[in-house]
Amino acid sequence: MPLTLAAKTKPTVTTLDSGLTVIHHAVNDSAVVTMDVWTRAGSRLEPEPWSGMAHFLEHMIFKGTEALAPGVFDQLVEGVGGSTNAATSYDYAHYYVTVAATQGRTALEPLAELLTAAAIPDEEFDRERSVVLEEIRQAADNPDWLGYEALLGMVYPDHPYGRPILGTPETLLERSPQEMRQFHRCHYQPTNMTVAITGQVNHDTAMSWIDDMFGRFPRPEFCPVKVPAIAPTLPRSERQHLKLPYLEQSRLMMGWRCPGWAEQDTTNALDMLAVILGTGRMSRLVRELREERQWVYDIACECDVQTDSTLFVITAWLDMDQVAQVEAFIRNQLRSLGELPVEAIELDRAKRLLINDHQFSGETPSQLAATYGYYSVMGSFEDALTYPQQVQDISADLIQQVADKYLANSHYCSVVLEPNISAK
Repeated sequence: MPLTLAAKTKPTVTTLDSGLTVIHHAVNDSAVVTMDVWTRAGSRLEPEPWSGMAHFLEHMIFKGTEALAPGVFDQLVEGVGGSTNAATSYDYAHYYVTVAATQGRTALEPLAELLTAAAIPDEEFDRERSVVLEEIRQAADNPDWLGYEALLGMVYPDHPYGRPILGTPETLLERSPQEMRQFHRCHYQPTNMTVAITGQVNHDTAMSWIDDMFGRFPRPEFCPVKVPAIAPTLPRSERQHLKLPYLEQSRLMMGWRCPGWAEQDTTNALDMLAVILGTGRMSRLVRELREERQWVYDIACECDVQTDSTLFVITAWLDMDQVAQVEAFIRNQLRSLGELPVEAIELDRAKRLLINDHQFSGETPSQLAATYGYYSVMGSFEDALTYPQQVQDISADLIQQVADKYLANSHYCSVVLEPNISAK
């Protein structure tokens, strides 16, 4: 079952001699064109002393090149009514621009120049570092962010996934423009990149743009990094309590370490378990704990599939005196999923929600470009088209096996956020 817009025309995938992957999808009834550039240059690849470098570089990319002054790109895109943004994760960074089809080359060409010829000027480095430091300070005021970062640190104590993507003030203050140029020249190379172009542009035109815009890359530099392997499950359970001022509701966060992207049958089953447990009013935990027993104000389940390891998280917003019984109830539910196959009605509902969500991600050219780029840098572009069928093929037996192996009988880490009444 294909993506929504993919049903009208077919995407093409081309690997250039340089190693650059190009995905083109013409959407003829659209009035816009999107270029979304994905690169395997997330914070997973940072040496520990360089923590925060990948995200900081995302900011500095827009500070211009020798031929493009800082701010010119944003002015150009806004001047033609377009939009642009970027994001950094542990596994990738991506940059996109969407403009009217008539302005396609005008806006896409400078984005390509920023990515391949970023100057990372000394005079902009300290100024933008202050912006990132303020971003860290603002994040530290968010209790959910603090709890999640604490959980990551326990689940991945010896892996970059356990470090904050934003870095810390200490690590950022030690960094230099030259180190960032080294990181850029190491990882922003064609073999690490996918360029997705979607919208009202034909294949020949799109490929001519790519040939002109991505013909030159920086000379590669060595970047000192060695990403350690991760065992599929945690060796033991751990808990951390955080008392925070001005916190109105307590939180219980529980996290399990599971296999990464390469084990797609397992990660797809974990996706489905997240839906069965905590997506929508009919899911087990929402129905039982929020709607019927009213032990929680809200509860959610998230399956974050990453290259080296999937993080399965359950978060409950609740009163402090409910933590023990809510945690016990969750563990019993996981044990039940590992002992008995889910019923057909639950299985069908979960499949329908996952497939619909995937199809909704292909309703606009920008959504298509993001989906194609994500799947390409994480694993295989073809998975973007076959994911719905992969979900449809998941059996109740597989869900039971995955729940038993990775959730029901495995160790997990937990964080409890508690209001610090004395600090109010």
